[in-house]
Parts: sequence; structure tokens; C-alpha cells
Amino acid sequence: MELRAARPEDLDQIGALLAERGEPEDAVDHRLVVEDPDGGFGACGVVVEDGRVVSTATLLDETVLLDGVPIPAGQVELVATDRAYEGRGLVRALMAWAHERSARRGHLMQVMIGIPYFYRQFGYAYAIPIAPARPVHTVPAMPAGYRVRTAVAADIPAMARLQDEAQRPFDLRMPHSALCWRALVARGGSSQILVERDGSAVGTGRITPPDDGVVLGEIAADGPEAVAALLAHAAATAGGAPIEAKERNGLLASYLGPAEPDASQYYVRVPEVAPLLEHLRPVLSARLAGDDTDDDILVSFFRHHVRLVRKDGAVVAVERGGPMQGPASQGGAGVAPDLVGPLLFGPHGMAGLAALHADVYPGPRGDLMRALFPPVAADLLTYYLP
Repeated sequence: MELRAARPEDLDQIGALLAERGEPEDAVDHRLVVEDPDGGFGACGVVVEDGRVVSTATLLDETVLLDGVPIPAGQVELVATDRAYEGRGLVRALMAWAHERSARRGHLMQVMIGIPYFYRQFGYAYAIPIAPARPVHTVPAMPAGYRVRTAVAADIPAMARLQDEAQRPFDLRMPHSALCWRALVARGGSSQILVERDGSAVGTGRITPPDDGVVLGEIAADGPEAVAALLAHAAATAGGAPIEAKERNGLLASYLGPAEPDASQYYVRVPEVAPLLEHLRPVLSARLAGDDTDDDILVSFFRHHVRLVRKDGAVVAVERGGPMQGPASQGGAGVAPDLVGPLLFGPHGMAGLAALHADVYPGPRGDLMRALFPPVAADLLTYYLP
């Protein structure tokens, strides 16, 4: 068996494999990615035996923003293996290929949606909550003067603007990439919809097809009437069947029933902590504003540690060191290495994780560590509606 980048002649085989192990729409999604100028066949890895594609995975380029600082990231999608080849480590090999490609492309982290547990085997941790779909108990009438239609490529700038506004309140956000926008208006597995009033775009969202049960998500609107228009359109699309929607900015509070218990989260992988913290020095410095001391800050991840070097209170360098089992005795904090993603990007922060995990503790400088690693509110736009 050979692991390599996909080639144009592999397209039909990859599509057939994805459709057989997932949904027919997956083959379309793969084609949209590899034929896009920002994607290409090099973004897809395959395992081939005797000319036959038996396993595949695709890496997408993403940008995650934390407190306004962009972080280059990768997202693995469209993973599938022929049933006869399961259990042979092919996905493990493809994940290693994807992570190596991700590193070459300058990504400092990876984020993805995946089946339960599986990707924890490859260095991922559950880190960022996914809003559950909740039943819509009250469907409003379409407001007068509003029109909702399926979006096309020419609507992408307007939708991106609305989504930027919707994501602005969040500490951590991931907008759709240009590739993703182009694919979303072309794919059939979900539909982008646009709300217009007097010819201007005032709202947008994403709905799943009626055959799958209509779910409305990624709602971005400039007022309650635009929200009502989105819900009315989703209900009309469902043809009288029940619909669900995903809350985002409190826009749907009066329309939704209670959420069922759901612990779904995005996976996050941080391959190297020190380079990521170095990249995030502006964020760390801003969080310590008002503390003008030059004391360095020590955080141990047990197998290694980092020292945040400060000058006039600002973090000016991140120095990586070796194993350190007792950081509290040196004035530092301890964080289990598999909890780095939740620490930096999750809703608990240092204080919350310390309350949940014995191997996370702020040490003797608790107030400083809690300020440095606060709870993070996140909003991620991914290729698939989770």
C-alpha cells in the first residue's frame, strides 16, 4: 500500500468511497474542495493498493482568531476507509500525513468535528462546546417586506459581512474561509439562505434538507424581523414537519424549547505549545495589562514547561524548557498536556479546569494564572453544520 497525495485520476474512486462510507453529498464536497483554487488535490491524502483507493482524508486551511489575533489552523475532513481495510492503521497514517502537511503550511493548531472518542487517539482533545439543535416551539409569520431565498456566489460578501458582525462578541471565532464559502453555496448537503429587505441583505443562515430534518444554524441577522424571516422560511422548507435551530447570540430565546443534555464539543489539537504561545504574546500581554512587574511566568505541562518572559509587564518571549514535575514549588502552574486546547480555547479557563482536573492547578500565583487563562466564549463556522 502507498500513502500519497491524491491525483485527478483518483477523483471518482475517492468520491465512491466517501459516498459508500458516508453520504452521497460527501463526494460532491470532496470535488468542490480539490477543484477549488484554494484547495487542490494536494490537500487530499489517499492510501492506494494496486491502483485502488482504500482510505482518504482531506486537510482544509482555516484561520482561528483569539481576541483578534489570527491563528493559522488546519481542519481534517472527509475521512473514510474501505470496510475491508479497517483496523490496519490507515487513518492513523493519514492523520500523521495531514498533521505533517498542516505543519508545513504553518498551522499552529488543528480543529475538527469528529466521531466520539476516535480522534483523541491522534492528539485531539474535546475543547470547545457545540451548541445543540433545539426544537422550535413557536414559528413566526414571515414579516412584511422581507424575502428569503437561497444564496448564490454573488451573495458571499454580504453573508460574510453579516457573519463577521455576529461573531464580533466572541473571544474565539473561526469564520468561513473563502474556499468554504464557495463550496457552501454550491453543495447540496445544506443550503445558505439570505434575508433581504428593500433589496439589502439583512440576515443569513444555513439549513439542512427536509429529508434530513430541517435544522437552522449559523444565524446572523441585523434585527428580530430578520430572525423571524429565517425561522418562517425554515418552517416552510420543512413543509409542516418540526424544525430545530441552533442558538447563537440569544436571538432565538423566545422561539426555542429546552435543549436536551448534550456534551458535544469541537476537537482541538495543539502540536507544540511554545510556538502557539509565542504567536499569542499580544493576547497574553493584553490580559496582564495593569501588572507592570517583570516577574517571569512559569507554566509546566509536566513533560516540558514554558517560561513567559516579561518586560514592563508585557510578555516579550516564550522560552521552552524540559520536564518539570513540581512547578508550584517554583511559583508556577501545572497543566496536563492533553488539556492545553481546553485551557487556551475552552469555556472553563484555568479556574474551571482546576476544579475539574487534579492535574491542572494554578499554583501560588493563582490570580495571575486565572487572568492569563480566562474562560473563552467561542463561535466556530465549520464546513459542516455540527
